[in-house]
Amino acid sequence: MSAFSAIGEEREIDREEFTPLQEPQPTWCPGCGDFGVLKALKQAMPEVGRTPDEVLLCTGIGCSGKLNSYFESYGFHTIHGRSLPIARAAKLANPGIEVIAAGGDGDGYGIGGNHFMHTARENHDMTYIVFNNEIFGLTKGQTSPTSPKGHKSKTQPSGSAKDPIRPLSLSLTSGASYIARTAAVNPNQAKEILVEAMEHDGFAHIDFLTQCPTWNKDAKQYVPYVDIQDSDDYDFDVHDRKEAADMMFETENALHEGTVLTGRYYVDEDRPSYGEEKRSIGEMPEEPLAERYYDEDYEWERSYDLLDRHK
Repeated sequence: MSAFSAIGEEREIDREEFTPLQEPQPTWCPGCGDFGVLKALKQAMPEVGRTPDEVLLCTGIGCSGKLNSYFESYGFHTIHGRSLPIARAAKLANPGIEVIAAGGDGDGYGIGGNHFMHTARENHDMTYIVFNNEIFGLTKGQTSPTSPKGHKSKTQPSGSAKDPIRPLSLSLTSGASYIARTAAVNPNQAKEILVEAMEHDGFAHIDFLTQCPTWNKDAKQYVPYVDIQDSDDYDFDVHDRKEAADMMFETENALHEGTVLTGRYYVDEDRPSYGEEKRSIGEMPEEPLAERYYDEDYEWERSYDLLDRHK
């Protein structure tokens, strides 16, 4: 697909231009599901017509946080659980850029759980990818918020006594306007969902099931999977909040019983994003608060004018 880059050049976009010159080869463990996330993300970018200079990727701490090193774009590697506040501010300042936030299940649903709820509640226009492998991988195998009850780990040697959180249901009740679950073992579906999420105007949450063969020995738990959009066994309207909620409840009950359901669960195309709400009531200007230009003779001057105007 062709697109205009930030410097006004129209050209074809190749997914390989999202591979950085430095650290082009990821150092995740062999068999890690994170490889599937990276591959699907690179495949999705040409579909949405974005070039690397139009994308900001914010990550937290964990194996998922390495995504910035292996993906060519602007990036912000934040502290644990804090990718969303940075991403929110960037999108509000410059609505023209594609903002993606990424984190693991410990990072995103544990340390960053508060930010997750409020970013969904406010419906910020961005895509949030949560690498869900049901374990703290980078810190060597502690129980995470999505670890199943009874799961044994270094921090829970007798088995976790806690029920796992329900990320899809939590996202819906918090206010996200696009909610999906996909799996690293299903790259075609993952790419399609990433494209939809980035094209969606509002907060798009993707619970991305990834296997961790090093610290979670149930690494094959996400195979086989069922695509709920392709299966005749599941018929519901993704635009109907009640039907989506029922389907999420069924999915989250079945996950640890060996039935892995993936696909789109909820889409609300009518709800305005937080930035649109702010601009409609006059609390945000129509033009971006911050932009970066490459024409030193003119565009930087305009950038300074914008900053002076909104001090």
